[in-house]
Amino acid sequence: MTRAITLHDVSKAYTRGVRVVDRLSLDIAPGEFLVLLGPSGCGKSTVLRMIAGLEEIDEGRLFLDGEYGNDLPPSDRDMAMVFQNFALYPSMTSRDNIGFPLRIEAPGTDPAPRVDATARMLGIEDLLDRFPAQLSGGERQRVAMGRAIARHPSAFLMDEPLSNLDAKLRNHLRAEISQLTRELGVTTVYVTHDQSEAMSLGDRVAVLRGGVLQQVGTPRAVYSLPNNVFVAAFIGTPRINLLRGLVRAPLDGAMTISLGKQFLRLPEPLSLDHQLLRVQQGREVIVGLRSEAVRIAKPAAARTGEVALTGLVEHLEFQGHEVLVHFNTGSSPAVVPELEAPRPSPERQARRRRREGGTVLERLRERAGALRAGSVATLDEPARPDGAPASVEPRVAGDLIVRTTPDIRLRHGMQVPLLVDLAHLFVFDQHGERICPNPDRLPGLEE
Repeated sequence: MTRAITLHDVSKAYTRGVRVVDRLSLDIAPGEFLVLLGPSGCGKSTVLRMIAGLEEIDEGRLFLDGEYGNDLPPSDRDMAMVFQNFALYPSMTSRDNIGFPLRIEAPGTDPAPRVDATARMLGIEDLLDRFPAQLSGGERQRVAMGRAIARHPSAFLMDEPLSNLDAKLRNHLRAEISQLTRELGVTTVYVTHDQSEAMSLGDRVAVLRGGVLQQVGTPRAVYSLPNNVFVAAFIGTPRINLLRGLVRAPLDGAMTISLGKQFLRLPEPLSLDHQLLRVQQGREVIVGLRSEAVRIAKPAAARTGEVALTGLVEHLEFQGHEVLVHFNTGSSPAVVPELEAPRPSPERQARRRRREGGTVLERLRERAGALRAGSVATLDEPARPDGAPASVEPRVAGDLIVRTTPDIRLRHGMQVPLLVDLAHLFVFDQHGERICPNPDRLPGLEE
């Protein structure tokens, strides 16, 4: 048996009334593997604990298979949770740890057959008579997973179960978790701050920031069409290039996006997305280019939809199968100040609480603001105490990172021709909301 989980406008606040989860709505289908992704402190684990019944829901409703579940005790939710720190009983063997919940649920039943079956599934038969102190980190996590699987729950809740393991073991167990959950067909909610885990495991990924849901969709959709600059910057390795731009759209000339010392000339006839950029005439925007959207080639080799730039090599990162080249193009990087600390300020939360008793229009405006959880980008560099500008994010040399093959020979200080594929160009407004590409279908007047 698997389970459908629905969260409707769920909120949770701790001290001083600051909401760690703010009006979160999610529909998780039976058998789906949903990943909650976001930086530390964004409310991921709190959402998981509210689903499990370990935290009370302050506002909103939880439905389990369509039935109201806010007040249902954890023991009646038929869910199994896997924690980050293994949470094994040190005085029990692996066999006893796996069988413990079975003995609690059915005191008169022998748990041995289900324990043995679970151990075979996980390949830990030879670990059943060992104590946790005699196991490695990966072996402990397998035992912890076995304790959850043996119960045959309707849903798995996993709270960063691989974060304490080394990289090689983490990759191995990631593949095992994916295979096991699909074989069992059990609804799984998985919390992580590692976007590589999220993209490789999830049927869908829900990105949170400051307790507010930013976007939910398949890994491919979230990567290729991010709703805002936070999602674009949080997902993808290396991080997306974010540059300050200025839209110039004269009536008698070509539309361009100025990047400081250089510009991107939008080819004519303009696509629908680029036509809609005319309303940004004279405004500063944020240009997003992933490393694979730019290639090293001469202007004569440009394909349809590619425009030329030049870059000065600042730094080379050899990755074996590829090289990440850091270029200086004379552009100014856009800053995402809350990417590593995304929670809205207490002052903003206080203003929201004061307005809760306002008019319907005021509440709608406040709701729209909450969806962004505060500004996600800034085009002005903050100042240090000595008055000099300071970047919020530590950056390596250069303003543009390009992914290329290791056979291309480059050296520091070399001037290199670049081609930008405008089909993979993102443009965000000053608040960080995506304005290009626009939705696939614009609403008609009748809607």
